[in-house]
Amino acid sequence: MNQERVVKAGLLGLGTVGSGVYKLVEHQKDEMAMKAGAGLKIQKILVHNMNKKREGVDQSLLTDKWEDIINDDEIEIVIEVMGGIEPARTMILEALHAGKNVVTANKDLVATHGHELLEAAEERGVDFLFEAAVAGAIPIIRPLKQCLAANEIQEVIGIVNGTTNFILTRMIEEGMDFDDALALATELGYAEADPTADIEGLDAGRKVAIMASIAFHSRVTFDDVYTEGITKITAKDVEYAEEFGDVIKLLGVAHNTEGGIEVAVHPMMIPKEHPLASVRDSFNAVFVHSDAADDTMFYGRGAGELPTASAIMGDVIDVIRDIQYHCTGRISCTCYRETPIKNFKEVKNKFYIRMLVDNKPGVLAAIASVFGVHKVSIARVIQKTKADDAAELVIVTEAVKEKHLEDALEHLVDMDTTREIGTVIREY
Repeated sequence: MNQERVVKAGLLGLGTVGSGVYKLVEHQKDEMAMKAGAGLKIQKILVHNMNKKREGVDQSLLTDKWEDIINDDEIEIVIEVMGGIEPARTMILEALHAGKNVVTANKDLVATHGHELLEAAEERGVDFLFEAAVAGAIPIIRPLKQCLAANEIQEVIGIVNGTTNFILTRMIEEGMDFDDALALATELGYAEADPTADIEGLDAGRKVAIMASIAFHSRVTFDDVYTEGITKITAKDVEYAEEFGDVIKLLGVAHNTEGGIEVAVHPMMIPKEHPLASVRDSFNAVFVHSDAADDTMFYGRGAGELPTASAIMGDVIDVIRDIQYHCTGRISCTCYRETPIKNFKEVKNKFYIRMLVDNKPGVLAAIASVFGVHKVSIARVIQKTKADDAAELVIVTEAVKEKHLEDALEHLVDMDTTREIGTVIREY
C-alpha cells in the first residue's frame, strides 16, 4: 500500500449523480488509501455552466473546457456521468486513446457503443468499467463478469426500472389507474417530466442489452431488444392477475437458447411465489439462473444520487487498485461468441388476452376456431357478462410463438362479433 500515492480523476458532469460522486469522494477521502491502496483526488470537474452556484463544491475545480481534462497527464481516471450519446462517446474514446481509465454510468452509450469503447480500452490496456449503467447501487455487471464466470447462464430477468415498478406497485396495492399512478410518480419525483423512456420500456431495454451481452458472452445492442411498455395495463388487468395468483411487473427478459438469444422488455404476469413478485416501489432486482450457481437474485436501489454514486465509486476503487498493481485492462470485452439474436416473432410465450365480444351463442366457439387455425392452444377461458349485450372474455393461452398469436389477434379484430381487443400480457 502506498499511502503517499494519490490518483487524480476528472469528473464529467455535476448533475444529480455527479454531485453524489463528489460527495462520496469527500466522505471517503480519509480512508481511500486504506481501501484502495492509494488516495483519490478530483482534479477537474467538467460542467456546462460555470456561473451556476454549486453548494459544497470547490469552485476552483470547475471547467467548461474538455481540454483541461484530456490534456492533463496527471489525470489517470475519467468519470463520465453526463449521460447521452454525444459528446460523451467522443470524450470517452479520446480519454481511452490517451491511456486514461474510464468509469461511466451511461447506459445509453454502453448499450449502443459498448463494443467500440471496450475495444479502445483493450488496445491501450486501460480499464473501462460501467457497473452503474445497470440497476444503480445493485452489483450485477461484476457478478456476471467475475463471480458467476464459471457458469453457463441460461436466464437473466429483472425489474430494472424504478419508475414503472413504483407505478405498478401503486396499481397493485391501491387499485389506482395507470394515469393516476403516473401522476403520483411524477409528483414524488420518481418519473421525469417526459416519462416516455421509462413507461415505454426503453430505459429497461438498454439495461437488458448490457446484461445479456455479458451473461451470454455475445454482443446484444439496444436495437436487438423488443420493447413494450406499461401504458396499456389497467386496474382490471391487475385484478385478474390477483385472481390468478399473479402480479404484473415490467420485466427485462433474456434467455440463452439453442435457437439464439431471446431478449425483450415487456409487462409480464408472474406468480406471487417468484422472488421478483415481492419487489416493490422503486426498488430493482435481477434474477439469474445458471447451471452451477442455480438461482441467484440481486436486489436494491436502482437509481438515485448516492446509490448510483456507490456503484461508480466501486468501479473507481477497482481502477485505483489496478493502477497500483500495473494491471489495468485485465478484464476487457467478454463477448467472445457470436450467438444469433432470435427474431422476436419466433419466441414462445404464454399470453393473457382480455377482450370484449358480442354476448350471443357461437361466439366463443368461433374464437376458439380462430385460435386453432393459427396454432394457438387455449389453457383457460373466463367469461364475465357485461351490459349492452357484450361479454368480457379473458383467454389464457399455452406457450405459442409470437407471430402465431399476432396472426390470431389480427383475425379476431376483423370479426364482426369482436368489439374490442383490450390488453395482451405475457405470462411467466
